[in-house]
Amino acid sequence: MTTQHRFSSVLVANRGEIARRVIRGCRDAGLRTVAVYSDADARAPFVAEADTAVRLGPTPAAESYLSVERLLAAAAASGAEAVHPGYGFLSENAGFARAVRDAGLVWIGPTPEVIDLMGRKDHAREVAERAGVPVTPRYPEDDVPAEAFPVLVKAAAGGGGKGMHVVRDPADLAEAVARARREARSAFGDDTLLVETYVERGRHVEVQVVGDEHGHVVHLFERDCSAQRRHQKVVEEAPAPYLDETVRRRLLESSVALCQEVGYTGAGTVEFLVDGDGPDAGAYFLEMNTRLQVEHPVTEEVTGIDLVAWQLLVAQGSPLPLAQEEITCTGHAVEVRVYAEDPYAGFVPQTGRVHRLLRAGGARHEWGVEQGGTVGTAYDPMLAKVVVTGPDRGTTLALTVLALDHTAVLGVVTNTGFLRRLVASEAFRTGEVHTSWLDGPAAEELLTAPTLAGHAAALAAQAWADEHLVVGPGPWEALDGWRSAGPSRPVTVTLLDPTGEVHEVPVDLGPRPHHLVDRGPVVVDRGGAWVVVEGHPWRFDRPDPARRGEAAVGDADVTSPMPGTVIELAVAVGDRVAAGQRLGAVEAMKMELALTAPHDGVVAGVGAAVGDQVPMGHVVVRVDPDPATEDAS
Repeated sequence: MTTQHRFSSVLVANRGEIARRVIRGCRDAGLRTVAVYSDADARAPFVAEADTAVRLGPTPAAESYLSVERLLAAAAASGAEAVHPGYGFLSENAGFARAVRDAGLVWIGPTPEVIDLMGRKDHAREVAERAGVPVTPRYPEDDVPAEAFPVLVKAAAGGGGKGMHVVRDPADLAEAVARARREARSAFGDDTLLVETYVERGRHVEVQVVGDEHGHVVHLFERDCSAQRRHQKVVEEAPAPYLDETVRRRLLESSVALCQEVGYTGAGTVEFLVDGDGPDAGAYFLEMNTRLQVEHPVTEEVTGIDLVAWQLLVAQGSPLPLAQEEITCTGHAVEVRVYAEDPYAGFVPQTGRVHRLLRAGGARHEWGVEQGGTVGTAYDPMLAKVVVTGPDRGTTLALTVLALDHTAVLGVVTNTGFLRRLVASEAFRTGEVHTSWLDGPAAEELLTAPTLAGHAAALAAQAWADEHLVVGPGPWEALDGWRSAGPSRPVTVTLLDPTGEVHEVPVDLGPRPHHLVDRGPVVVDRGGAWVVVEGHPWRFDRPDPARRGEAAVGDADVTSPMPGTVIELAVAVGDRVAAGQRLGAVEAMKMELALTAPHDGVVAGVGAAVGDQVPMGHVVVRVDPDPATEDAS
């Protein structure tokens, strides 16, 4: 027998774009919303959009978004009656769900018992095995046979690709296990690991499911999330392309059966690895995510179902609004994740101030930041999701490319241009992209930094001139080189491109109305202009005679690629090292960034200790060339 759990106010225990999405869904349902925030997010958009907001504490997640005690105190202080965890943070933490329930609040998600069972990869695997769902072989960490390689080491708790590493050589297993354990402990507070057979060219296909307290479970079809780097999804689409109908049916039916087996309620995702083509393709259970997924919008777009609205209904004890036969999949949807990271420098997270946001028309935008906001290092670097829908896959891909041509974050390095290149690639169009494709040699061209477009300087110069040189329509007001006693003097604009090269660009300053100038994706300010070419922004600056050059970092310096915490130092002064040798590591945004030797040499200095917080560019280790090597040459 089910009971009604009526509530009128919801505390959103999350931040960024998912907090905004949940707040919007609650508002549409007529519910009051409570935002919670850390000091770093005090001025974030989601805080202003909620009906009320409560400060949790300092910036570190452990003292704010991961603090069960502070979240429950915020709920009590604000009068919230229910808690929506979003995704990430405590969304799959059974202890938090249980504490919410014990406090007399409604948990918007599956029961703590089901989270315990299915929210961990190891427990979910055991349930799948009992249900007859095929799984990949698993091995003890200290007893992996040589013929089993390559294997995948992954954290049993959490998700997002954290604590996950592919190991191809038995000699590398111990280090991969140690590293995955550190990452899992840091990100999830649980360092339990699984070691499983790694499927080289598998496709990641997942099924969206929703269950209610009345025993009903339905699927909302499937998504393909194969485009991943370091096991972190970057592009998702629904429905999954190039999937045999027999395999699709098997995935959908087994996902529902799995959920019925455990009495699943709320929204969740059953994930599979598909190996091969045709009706005989292998389909192996990976894990179940007992929460809303980042990529849920593509499912919403092709089914017309608001998943947050369904979560709220189920949490209130209501039955699902539709039966399985009433749910249809129409058209095609693609979602790309915009990250503050440099794809051409190993996807290292980036920081900075958002000077301008360019959003393409015709797309669904889910942004966690707004113009004027600051991107820091405390949390995940995902800034936004851009979702495009069309009648079929070919049309949708073309519309996605067009949308990314006109989407940019100016002031922070992002992966937008890389996403545009990926979606436009032949490999993506033809279904060649599998889960390890972006980490292999096939993606080398996509991961090579683009060269400056030849017409970019001309666009920047003309736009800057239109903004700052044309001051009136007549010859006496316009700074267009007009002379009464001769031909007009040519007008040029001097700009510096990102490489420091000087461009003297002739510009046309004819008497045309300013608002009719077609600039395309160009943004002008007093100091220069941004030009966006195929999703990649290029900055052109006006020369500043007063600007002084900054001292360059020497070739011997091994610097922190971004602000973070030194978590490992494997060398000391006087140690002899080889080029590429691991010297230590910095942790930032829950990522472990290796520091390696730039050349053969001797460690001449160590500029930090384990546990130190260091800024971007800080010299952690200095490696001088080996004198013996230099003498020999």
